[in-house]
Amino acid sequence: MDTIDLSLVELLRGNARLSYAELARQVGLSAPAVHERVGKLESSGVIRAYRAEVEPESIGLGVTALIGIIEDSDADTDDVLESFRRIPEIESCYFMAGVESFLLKARVGTIAELEQLIVRLNRTAGVASTRTSIALSTKWENRPQPLEPPTA
Repeated sequence: MDTIDLSLVELLRGNARLSYAELARQVGLSAPAVHERVGKLESSGVIRAYRAEVEPESIGLGVTALIGIIEDSDADTDDVLESFRRIPEIESCYFMAGVESFLLKARVGTIAELEQLIVRLNRTAGVASTRTSIALSTKWENRPQPLEPPTA
C-alpha cells in the first residue's frame, strides 16, 4: 500500500459513503483510478466490509457485556470457536494470552437475556468457566486510529 491507498482507507474509515468522485478530489486522482484502487483494496482484504454504525439501544440491544472464557484443557479450540460463531449475540471474539482463552463482546436487550447467554456459554462443550463484566455505558468504540504513511 502506498500513501494514496492509505489516504483512501483513512477517508473511507471516516465516511464509507464518500463517492468515488469525492475520494478522487481529496486524493488528487481521477474517479476511475480511485474506483480501481478501492476495488483492489477490497479484493485483497484490506477493506473487509462497509457497515452502518447503529446506536445499540435504539435497536433493543441496551446491555453490553465482556465475557472471558476459560477453555477446558482438553477442548478443541476450533470446535469452541465454531460454537461461538453460531451465537448471534456475540459481536466480537478475541483469542487471549493469559488465564482466559477468549474474550467475547456480546450485546443483548436485558439482563435476563444476558443470563440466558451465560448459561448457554457455560453449557458449551470445551468451556470450563466464564467471567462476565457488564458495561455501564459506552464512551466510545470502533474509533479508527490515524494511519501512518509507510516509511522508506
